[in-house]
Amino acid sequence: MEHPIFFIDSILSAIGLEHFSHSFSHVTHAWLVMLILIVSALLFARGVQLLPKKGQNFFEILLGGLENFMVEITGPEGRFFFPYVATIFLFILVSNLIGLIPGFNSPTANLNTTLALAICSFILTHAIGIKFHGAKYIKHFLGPVWWLAPLMFPIELIGHFARIMSLSVRLFGNIFGKEMVLSILFMLAGLYLAPLPILFLGILVSFIQALVFMLLSIMYFVGAMEEAH
Repeated sequence: MEHPIFFIDSILSAIGLEHFSHSFSHVTHAWLVMLILIVSALLFARGVQLLPKKGQNFFEILLGGLENFMVEITGPEGRFFFPYVATIFLFILVSNLIGLIPGFNSPTANLNTTLALAICSFILTHAIGIKFHGAKYIKHFLGPVWWLAPLMFPIELIGHFARIMSLSVRLFGNIFGKEMVLSILFMLAGLYLAPLPILFLGILVSFIQALVFMLLSIMYFVGAMEEAH
């Protein structure tokens, strides 16, 4: 299969960064997604009004809906990690969608990107556990019966580290599969609009995978907040 041509890689290759552009295309596209989100936030924050316009209405509905959805799961005490939850959702969503535009690549179609996101959620999960329980957070790893603690501790550790694989591989596999299917269809039948149904399906998959990653992260955070049983 011929390697697709990406605009950012072509620009970097033209200025002598060909090796970097081809080896770290997922990094440059992740930077692009960050730039899009930062510029969008600055533009809409600068134009915030008491009577919102279309753009402000959209973001208020989106972020308000995400916050209400999260608070229903976590309770009011979970509001402090909403900035992370909203950021991770928007970053993954835009990263997934940008690959649907010809000439661009989804950074989440690379395992390195999804692994980095999963590690962030993993670290924050245990930071939340320590914040709520202090040193007693270790009880989450020891099981309900003290004499089973030597057996439960390694099992719980394996289970928690398996969350990293679950989050990263699920997101990577779905988005990489979407990218491959679209690439093949565009090469085989791009002139006859055959990829359009898959394109709409790709939009749906992009949204669902961002929602799943966010929801699983929230569930892990809630588990860390709860008392050990």
